[in-house]
Amino acid sequence: MKNFVNIAVVIIVTLSLTSCFDNKTPNYRYMPNMYTAIGPETNGEYDFELLPNQQVNLMPVEGTISRGWMPYEYPNTMEGKAQATAELKIPLELTDKNLKKGKELYNIFCAICHGKNGDGKGELVKREKFLGIPSYADKGRNITEGDIYHVMMYGINNMGSHASQTSEEDRWQITMHVMDLKSTLKGEPLWSTFKRDSILASKKMMHEETISEEETTTSHETH
Repeated sequence: MKNFVNIAVVIIVTLSLTSCFDNKTPNYRYMPNMYTAIGPETNGEYDFELLPNQQVNLMPVEGTISRGWMPYEYPNTMEGKAQATAELKIPLELTDKNLKKGKELYNIFCAICHGKNGDGKGELVKREKFLGIPSYADKGRNITEGDIYHVMMYGINNMGSHASQTSEEDRWQITMHVMDLKSTLKGEPLWSTFKRDSILASKKMMHEETISEEETTTSHETH
């Protein structure tokens, strides 16, 4: 009899609690630390005088850009690609750090299709998920620093844009590595080594010209 009473009490209490529960309205919250966000919600509306119409997700002020971001002036057209191919040059300093980072990023974003050596034999190609991926050494391909960067910005054919996954610096670092792969596949001197030697030679020539001009000026002043 005693057990029956205990069971009956438990059932009555349970029914009483569940009958008061309304799943359409907030109920009791245990440790509500994360329920209420301190910062404004993306699509929320707040009574704040600096927010027009109390909306949080506003468009940027006209004529402004995000900090650390530079507009890309070449359009996604055949003409834009041709112009970028001819004009764009890597603005980053050719350092071991940038080359190493470029290789790491290439292996993350590019090697799966293009292959670690740039020969177009990536893992997805081997599995026949994608076909017709060209080698960087294919004849007739005008692969330049600007061409590589432009293709990463907009994509081409089956390749999508990588602009959302990479920063401007990332794309230029990848470009460095692709240029090295291209020269290796073609059996040419390593692009980065050749580029560095050219830069050093240019600096040396400029230095010698400066010294020569200074000596000429001094000679004229003496006479």
